[in-house]
Amino acid sequence: MATTPRPARRPTIADIAARAGLTKAAVSFALNNQPGVSQATRERVLAIAREIGWQPNSAARALTDGRAGAFGLVIDRPAGTLGVEPFFMQLVAGIQGELAEERSALLFTVAEDYRAEIELHRTWWAQRRVDGVLLVDLHVHDPRVAALEELGLPAVVVGAPEGSGTLPAVFTDEAANAQVIVEHLAELGHTRIGHVTGMAELWHTRLRAAALARAAGQAGIETESVAADYTAEAGAQATRTLLGRASRPTAVVYDNDLMAVSGLGEAQRMGLEVPGQLAIAAWYDSVLCHLVNPPLTALSTDVGAYGARAARALIERTAGGDPGHRREPAATLAVRGSTRRG
Repeated sequence: MATTPRPARRPTIADIAARAGLTKAAVSFALNNQPGVSQATRERVLAIAREIGWQPNSAARALTDGRAGAFGLVIDRPAGTLGVEPFFMQLVAGIQGELAEERSALLFTVAEDYRAEIELHRTWWAQRRVDGVLLVDLHVHDPRVAALEELGLPAVVVGAPEGSGTLPAVFTDEAANAQVIVEHLAELGHTRIGHVTGMAELWHTRLRAAALARAAGQAGIETESVAADYTAEAGAQATRTLLGRASRPTAVVYDNDLMAVSGLGEAQRMGLEVPGQLAIAAWYDSVLCHLVNPPLTALSTDVGAYGARAARALIERTAGGDPGHRREPAATLAVRGSTRRG
């Protein structure tokens, strides 16, 4: 009769002490880089710890030095959409890479809405599970900001500083990005631009839409925007709405790569030639923009580096510093077949 395997036991300081022939106190001194043991002993203890896979207990460390050794990130979007949108995966990879340099972990999850996220923040802070959190998709009149300020939980906004209260923000210059796109489309002779945006309640959606309309107005170009939600389905529907009107646009700008790819497919199904009858551009570049025909013109920015810089700002914040608002380097426009004629 088969026996049920016992779950693997997590290596402890006692295991290291037994292998090294030392007391648990001596091992603790070595692991925490405290005086009381020789350098040779410290190196031997660390080697044994690596060999058996020992890791510090974050809860125990929080009790001793007040640090959890972890940072939190909650995204209020359906989990299924995150797997197909490259932006967040690139952002998370950048955050994790920076935290790994500090030997810190990222506690990453999704929540149903901002209320659930606030409750998670309260729980994490009360249980000393995180030292700070990153806040994404900042809403207009966002209650998360006030909740974090009240808790005293260190936080950094990944996005525009508008509405961030006392929280520092790491953000992209939407006005500069809009100018780059509009100048390109104006040079091609476009006089009417459609804009498929993200959710209207998000700060970066409002700022981006206003920046695009302002830049287009200065160039004598008309604009019309339709709100969507970053999904392929919403991108296709918004494209049908724009292209079904009597005075349809000659170019459409999409707030993410996934909607742009979907919009391209929808335009082609409607019988429009891209770029001959309709130009298409995406606000964020990704591998998706290269895989379609024609490949999509897109604003190119290093999203991974963006995540890393946001993580660095949070590390500074939790150490008692004030990183302040930080503007990301300007994006460049990767011009491809979806706008380029000839």
